[in-house]
Amino acid sequence: MEKFVKLLDTAIPLSIENIDTDQIIPARFLKATDKKGFGDNVFRDWRFHKDGSVNKEFILNNKKYEGAILVAGNNFGCGSSREHAAWALAGYGFRVIISSFFADIFKENALNNGILPIQINAKVLELLLQKIKNNPAIKLTIDLEEQELITPLGNIEFEINPYKKLCLLNGYDDIDFLVSKKKEIEAFEASL
Repeated sequence: MEKFVKLLDTAIPLSIENIDTDQIIPARFLKATDKKGFGDNVFRDWRFHKDGSVNKEFILNNKKYEGAILVAGNNFGCGSSREHAAWALAGYGFRVIISSFFADIFKENALNNGILPIQINAKVLELLLQKIKNNPAIKLTIDLEEQELITPLGNIEFEINPYKKLCLLNGYDDIDFLVSKKKEIEAFEASL
């Protein structure tokens, strides 16, 4: 995984609530077990019409909004526990998802795939979504070490599991973390 320490970028406002994992990546695209290519089909049924033409009304197809930060409505990642949703978001290029609530399994899948889910107050989320819609050029800063989201509305502290924070800061998945402890593990085994 790529290390995550600090990110300064513009954001895409997706003010839809209750976005489930089937909307993030429809079930018909779940045949592969390799992470490659899932980003092409993120929000597939919203980004494209049934005939395959681009839905120009959908926010991800609006060229004035771009960035590695997705600011979404309440209850993001609900529904099934498919890890493919995190693969699709990461494959599309998102590094951060901001919402007022995340489904627990989605949150863990996101963290395991290098995406930082930041949960903020619902009223602040509403104001932030409106601010971004009105000015797509505004930038947000995410400082993982300080656990701070810096916005035009002010600075917002966020919570993260300390282990997952360590992994993101170092670019570790769970196996990488264990490998990083190899000397300590060997020393412990030798002491037995």
